[in-house]
Amino acid sequence: MSQGRPREFDVDERLDRAMEVFWRQGYEGTALSDLTKAMGINRPSLYAAYGNKEALFRRAFDRYLDGPASHVGSALEQPTSRAVTEALLRGAADVATTADGPDGCLMVQSALATGTQGAPIRAELAERRRASERRLAERFERARAEGDLPRSVNAEALAHYVWSISYGLSVQATGGATREDLHRVVDLTLNAWPPGERPPEP
Repeated sequence: MSQGRPREFDVDERLDRAMEVFWRQGYEGTALSDLTKAMGINRPSLYAAYGNKEALFRRAFDRYLDGPASHVGSALEQPTSRAVTEALLRGAADVATTADGPDGCLMVQSALATGTQGAPIRAELAERRRASERRLAERFERARAEGDLPRSVNAEALAHYVWSISYGLSVQATGGATREDLHRVVDLTLNAWPPGERPPEP
């Protein structure tokens, strides 16, 4: 019984190529012909290895989160709310201005697409953004309980604010802002960070 011909390409390496195309052009701005050309494979091979365009994007986006955007997960492990925010925003600035990749952020590039074709992906990205805000809000709630943030702070609003700054950094980078420009924005954000209410050390 024939087992078919084995694949003659590295699935993950070609997935990295697809990620870069989506990152540069956004989901809706990327055609299948763009993907097959960048990945060096034909459409039947793309479908066999990754599924359709939506499925390929989801895999590429997960790879983006585990690779270039891995700072998001590690930022939540920082010991203070200010350190969390600094790691998140400086990481966003660095990813958006990386020397060996497209400017901006894959999530922002793809979320800005319009039209019916990209509706499922836009909806999924919107839910992912909400999930990221919820995780950050939970971290800020913990900071309030620990006295690292004032009790008067609205953790959900603060998380929304920080993520809005992060997305804005990506948009600025796409428009030509340098890494130094973006880090100055981060500096201003951190300078305005609310002080904690921890009791003084005995």
